[in-house]
Amino acid sequence: MFHKLLKRRTPVRAPESPRVPAGVVVWAIGDIHGRDDLLEPIVDAIRADLQTMDDDRKIVVFLGDYVDRGPGSRAVLKFLAGLPSDDGVEWRFLKGNHEETMAKFLRDPSVGAQWCEYGGDATLRSFGLRPPDMRHRAEAWRHLSSDLNHKLGAEERDFLANLEMRVAVGDYFFAHAGARPGEPLESQADEDLLWIRGTFLRSEQEFEKVVVHGHTPTAEVHADRRRIGIDTRAYESGVLTALRLKGEERRILQAVAPQVMPDAGDAGPGVRPHAVALRWADIPAVADLRLDDA
Repeated sequence: MFHKLLKRRTPVRAPESPRVPAGVVVWAIGDIHGRDDLLEPIVDAIRADLQTMDDDRKIVVFLGDYVDRGPGSRAVLKFLAGLPSDDGVEWRFLKGNHEETMAKFLRDPSVGAQWCEYGGDATLRSFGLRPPDMRHRAEAWRHLSSDLNHKLGAEERDFLANLEMRVAVGDYFFAHAGARPGEPLESQADEDLLWIRGTFLRSEQEFEKVVVHGHTPTAEVHADRRRIGIDTRAYESGVLTALRLKGEERRILQAVAPQVMPDAGDAGPGVRPHAVALRWADIPAVADLRLDDA
């Protein structure tokens, strides 16, 4: 016990120049939240990028929160569950707190009203279901849970049942929400990996690896010595973010939703959709980052 306490209190420093091993390239994709319209273009772009590389390992880590809030949760689950396993890419899928709550609803209908308060209603609608008008009706939630269980396909069910809690590659640790300061990354509790926010975000205590996470949306990608946050609120902003790690290089790719523009044609006012745009950006080197930049 004394040895564990001493180990926990030993100051930890993040790597000075974090990197992934030679011969490995890693992509991480932030919270999707039902935006299948952004997911498919960014995955296509990532697969095209990986085809240009001769690395021995090509890893794509999804950081969780595939469902809720956006309109296409069912389409997102179907797309992710159908990604090929024989194309040389290691597809890794982390569990988010929204998948955790959806799974609870499938087991315990009493959490339905709470789930719908933060986006579960959009998931239900994507399956052709509607939350009850009277949220206190326990019988209605039981029927709805049963209907959702029935509508989930075998592939989607297997996908949700096999989500991971964490992935570590080189000097990077991937988790949905983050990690509890002062605890070794290998010992992090699932509850914290899924739900932690303020304690993780406000701390300046470093980890033995750089934590790559989603869960807390920001207008821009956040990066400092201890963490990289890539949840850019895709369901609302229309911007889905992915991070590429290769050696010490760190780059960002974003899928940006089409703008709705006035139609200047003779037919009168209308809308003209544009294609999803893809844009690249660099993350500054660690030496250029300050903890107070957040």
